[in-house]
Amino acid sequence: MKYVHSLALPIAAVGMLMFPVMSSAASLEPIDSAGVQVQPQEQNGITYLSGGIGLDESKAIQQTAGYNLHMTFSVGVENKYIPDVDVVIQKAQGQTVLTLNEAGPLVYVQLPPGKYTVVATRHGEVRRDSADVGSGPVRNLVFHWAGES
Repeated sequence: MKYVHSLALPIAAVGMLMFPVMSSAASLEPIDSAGVQVQPQEQNGITYLSGGIGLDESKAIQQTAGYNLHMTFSVGVENKYIPDVDVVIQKAQGQTVLTLNEAGPLVYVQLPPGKYTVVATRHGEVRRDSADVGSGPVRNLVFHWAGES
């Protein structure tokens, strides 16, 4: 019986090592570009992407590199993606650098290094968060509203 147990551990370890490879390969599946309407936009010298309606479009945005602030907007207990959020990004001093209307459900922004406040508004309900972006890892912000209203 010891022989079976001694084999089970290495087999389980190999399975666990393969899992991250399989999950990252799934996110790199081909995208039907006909369904992707997202193009980089620019405002006040700030480049951004906004969209993610449908699986192909959301995958296309998630596979895009070069954006240091990623925002996701969702609603309800199902965390349903929503595309109708007004977004204002301000520098720490209060200067607005980006204003988007009916953005989302994914918004990726390339900001100069610094501290920013993000104000996301949906149907009059405001959510705020701050982001310190720079040359380090991508900063992810998730904004969630409780109801479907």
